[in-house]
Amino acid sequence: MPLGDSTKDVLAGTAGGIAQVLVGQPFDIVKVRVQTAPPGTYKGVVDCVTHILQGEGPMAFYKGTLMPLIGVGACVSIQFGVVQYFKRMFAYQNERANPAIKELTGPQLYTAGVMGGVANSVLAGPIEQVRIRLQTQKGNAIRGPFDCLKQIISHSGVSGVFRGMGPTVLREGHGMGIYFLTYEYLVQKKLDADNLTREQLPAFTSMLAGGAAGIVLWLMIYPVDVVKSYMQTDAMDPRQRRFRNSFDVVRHVLSHSGPRGFIKGLEPTLIRAPFANAATFVAFETAMRYLSKM
Repeated sequence: MPLGDSTKDVLAGTAGGIAQVLVGQPFDIVKVRVQTAPPGTYKGVVDCVTHILQGEGPMAFYKGTLMPLIGVGACVSIQFGVVQYFKRMFAYQNERANPAIKELTGPQLYTAGVMGGVANSVLAGPIEQVRIRLQTQKGNAIRGPFDCLKQIISHSGVSGVFRGMGPTVLREGHGMGIYFLTYEYLVQKKLDADNLTREQLPAFTSMLAGGAAGIVLWLMIYPVDVVKSYMQTDAMDPRQRRFRNSFDVVRHVLSHSGPRGFIKGLEPTLIRAPFANAATFVAFETAMRYLSKM
């Protein structure tokens, strides 16, 4: 029985998500540690890496990986599935309006990305909170992702699992809009220049376009990600929290670190972005080509 388009999108998105986690996780841990550490904790990215290696060993770079492997595969599959759905819908609308229109417009690509990001937020928020708490803990008070969820719910109820959803939705929605717009624009330029079909897209082109899209994504949404990280590493117990909402975080960062506080940890993120996102799109495009034959 042939696979439907939606099933193919989800399976290919899962492949992309797994590739993203395996390649990007060590960079992500350094990013979160530098973002949320008190001023003066680390002299820079290299100092943070040295502290982790000396204090916790090399396996610390994969702390909290289980939840992303389970969750990011699901998140990226939802993200890509929704994006592909809206791309097909817009293509159908364009064809009905004018059969000569073969490509989606920039606003259509951005909108497809936004819808994918917003849909993804429902899972991404809780998953990232668990991952960040595991990444930033120095001891073993949290014994794993499921113990983390249990502790969050016991301290602040089910709503605590969705802490930081405001900046998460903003980051995912706008970020994914820019992300997919950048990737599709670069891919389409290559296809048009060389008169290729999507099935003939070279893996190297997908790698370069994915890497570029990842860099543009993070440059556009990094300050929002900083706010989200502060919210999600705050105390589990509401009575001990420092921040009531995202505006409290913004005031805290400005008063303690100034505007530069919103770009703390940007270096490992920009180093990570081309590798993780190149892997994501190469895995996605490769899986789609394979699945299209089924």
